Amino acid sequence: MKRRLAREIAIQSLYQMEMNEVGAEEAVSMLIAEAAGENESMVELSDVDQTKAFVLELVSGTWERKAAIDEMLADYLKNWQVSRLSKVDRQVLRLAVYEMVFRDDVPGKVAVNEAIELAKHFGVEESGKFVNGVLGKMIHDLEKLKNQQ
Repeated sequence: MKRRLAREIAIQSLYQMEMNEVGAEEAVSMLIAEAAGENESMVELSDVDQTKAFVLELVSGTWERKAAIDEMLADYLKNWQVSRLSKVDRQVLRLAVYEMVFRDDVPGKVAVNEAIELAKHFGVEESGKFVNGVLGKMIHDLEKLKNQQ
């Protein structure tokens, strides 16, 4: 299983949850089935169950901590509100903050780099730079943010 693919599915699942008010299990299952069936990314989903479990862990963890994550993000957005972010940028930032602050298996710099790539892939032209700017500020305070949780 490739973590990049899992993160792509996680971003799409979080987006689905916010737009269509579906649960994590439903959103992830639908997108995993779609990825396995269409395989647009041309990546072999050899272990669908393992991929689904990892994506569900990312999505559920991010969604359950959404309020805390949004509160953290609000402190790093200059003259901007979380609610005013594009839906894609918001999900990318939420997932990155979840991985940076609430998980120990992803180095902060890796989470930032992955988020930038996801923002470029799913967002608009300026999304990558925007995500980099916000997360770049957060990574300097990462230990403090982790200790507050």
